[in-house]
Amino acid sequence: MAGDHVPPEAVAKAAEKGLELREKFKRGGTQVGVARARDLKNRANLSPDTIKRMSSYFSRHKVDKRAKNFGDDSDPSPGYIAWLLWGGDAGRDWAEKQKGRVGKG
Repeated sequence: MAGDHVPPEAVAKAAEKGLELREKFKRGGTQVGVARARDLKNRANLSPDTIKRMSSYFSRHKVDKRAKNFGDDSDPSPGYIAWLLWGGDAGRDWAEKQKGRVGKG
C-alpha cells in the first residue's frame, strides 16, 4: 500500500550491524548515514524522498564494493560500514523496489 515504507527485518539488521562496526572501528559513514541507519534499525516508516535518497546512495556507492576489506567484519573498509548503515544489499534491493512504487505516485 502506498506510503507504507517500513524497512524489512534484513535491512534493519544490516543497519544495526553497520552502527556496531562504526562504533567499534571508529570509521565509515557520515552523520547522514548514521541517522539513516537509526531509522532503518528502528524500522521507521520512511518518506518517498528518503527512499529516493537511499536508491541514489546505492547507485553512487556501488564502487565501494570493490574496495579491499569490503565485507570483512574483522577489519571492515569504511565503505563497507557506510554500505551497511544504508541497509546493505538488502537495503539496496528494498529501496529499488520501493522506488518503483513511489515513482508511480
